[in-house]
Amino acid sequence: MPGLRMVQERGARGLRLSGASRALSFPASQLFVNCDFFPAEFSFVVTLKVSNVGAKVSEYLLSLVEQASDRLLLGLRLAPERLHLLVLSPTGQRRITFRDVQLADDRWHTLALAVTGRHATLTVDCGTTLEQAYRMPFPITLSTEGSRFHVGSRKAWRGLFSGLMRQLVLLPGSDATSRLCPSSNPHLAILSVPQVLLALPVKPTGNEVLMNPYEAKAHVTMGMRPPPCSKEEQRKLWFDTLDKGLFLCDGLAWVPMLQKKERLDYVEDYQDLYTRSETFDIEIFHIPSVGLFAATANRESRPGSGIYKWTDGKFRLYQNISTSEALAWKFFTVGNKRFLVVANSREDSEGGQELSTIYKWSQQRQKFLRYQILETYSARDWEAFHIGDEAFLAVANHRQNDNNHNIKSVIYKWNPGNRVFEINQTIQTSGAYDWEFFTVGPYNFLVVANTFNGLSTHINSNIYIWMDGMFQPFQAIATQGATDWEMFQIGNRTFLAVANSQMLYQKGPSLYALNSTIYELSMTTKTFLKFQDIGTYSAVDWEFFSVGDEKFLVVANSYDGKSYSLNSIIYRWQGYEGFVPIHQLPTTGCKDWEFFKTTEGSYLIYSSATEPLSKVFRLKTY
Repeated sequence: MPGLRMVQERGARGLRLSGASRALSFPASQLFVNCDFFPAEFSFVVTLKVSNVGAKVSEYLLSLVEQASDRLLLGLRLAPERLHLLVLSPTGQRRITFRDVQLADDRWHTLALAVTGRHATLTVDCGTTLEQAYRMPFPITLSTEGSRFHVGSRKAWRGLFSGLMRQLVLLPGSDATSRLCPSSNPHLAILSVPQVLLALPVKPTGNEVLMNPYEAKAHVTMGMRPPPCSKEEQRKLWFDTLDKGLFLCDGLAWVPMLQKKERLDYVEDYQDLYTRSETFDIEIFHIPSVGLFAATANRESRPGSGIYKWTDGKFRLYQNISTSEALAWKFFTVGNKRFLVVANSREDSEGGQELSTIYKWSQQRQKFLRYQILETYSARDWEAFHIGDEAFLAVANHRQNDNNHNIKSVIYKWNPGNRVFEINQTIQTSGAYDWEFFTVGPYNFLVVANTFNGLSTHINSNIYIWMDGMFQPFQAIATQGATDWEMFQIGNRTFLAVANSQMLYQKGPSLYALNSTIYELSMTTKTFLKFQDIGTYSAVDWEFFSVGDEKFLVVANSYDGKSYSLNSIIYRWQGYEGFVPIHQLPTTGCKDWEFFKTTEGSYLIYSSATEPLSKVFRLKTY
């Protein structure tokens, strides 16, 4: 190609520009086919080798220039010990500068520059990440119409990049570093290198005549769930048929050796699940050697609630269970026994008391059969958990006699002698809507979502800690009609997200557009502190899930004061920025979200409290 030479230096090939060439420029429309706007969240990956950059010389690696006016819309420019990203904003040209970047040392380096919102990060050779925060976010309306990309220059010949370039990649998303690193050769980490630059003569590293072939026997376990990694399993391999990963047991844990890293691309409408009635909750669970199931909590007593089994890539009705205006299901195990407990909300005519039922899985009949009946008061949720070798059930009692919301919720404990659940502790709650159990190190916590005290939804929801054989108050958090808590961990950080449904006082209208809040456990104060507010519309559920290395939260927006047809939002974890919205999913009366995986892929399902139709979405990955 005129003006372009291939050079091999320090064990790798790169391209050197030797003159102006139209072949090294192309119209922006060649990249941006369906949309003229430059992405507001993007990454550059560059592998280069620079011998020297003059003290007053700047060289462009890439530029985007408006043809008619010759204005620079965006440029990636290399200067002595600095890297600049220039962008044309509505207020004029802005520059993001990374200082003390040592690149002109005649060695290969791979750069990953990521931009999102008000932040830009630069990682060199998979090392320490440099971060820059700037006052205005990257423009979301940077039009590329009538513009042209120029590689290694700013359109003019002067300022031509003098070094070698091995790869230059522009990609959507601000997570290029995780796609490159870790790398066995971080200076030459590969994302998209032309094949002609990859081909190098193979040099033997030793005397091949003296190298003897060998054989080894490997014990490999296949399946969705591995056996416990113990000393007996040490040095054995497990192939995860669900996530396509290979793991080695080191005697303590399964260590990943080769694992497919999926990335979320988009979400598609996959299945309409007709539930014969409005559905307030969906519980996803798996029974080994039987399959994957979904239990729907339906409002209508006839035909009741449904148990659906995943068959041939879809949920299909498997069993009907008689329920009374069911609001929630919970699947749990005690030893080798498997149970489902339902929260019934229809009250009797005398005391406002219902009978919630525990069902036990019959291996012989392959169905759930009635096992134990528990007295509840307009139960909204069940939480099952273990502390040590003891099993517990906590019920969220919502109200008694239609107007008394300040009642006691109950924690039951499994009696292995009688093989039933018995009352272990009662806790005063106010319109309780949800329990969430979680552990942090050796400590066990239980947090309740208090919704209404008879006068207002502006009340405290409380966290309890397990001490001396019972749950004791740990921390009170002010909430607005709290309906759900979701605990999740990212790395060594622990978070709690609350869904705030409405702001209501005894006098005055309800407010449905309000913030739901994510709290983080501070190891300094030993309390949960506010981490991030997210605007929601009568939020009633949070669901945390992972796809590959990425972490997500999806919220159930249920009502804005006028309509139940709203977008529920998927948020992606962005580290310093917290969670940022990436997908909008149209929902109607959305009440509950559940994430699940099968051998075919990853899915989200939501229940509708306003129509007899739940929906399954498939997460398309690449």
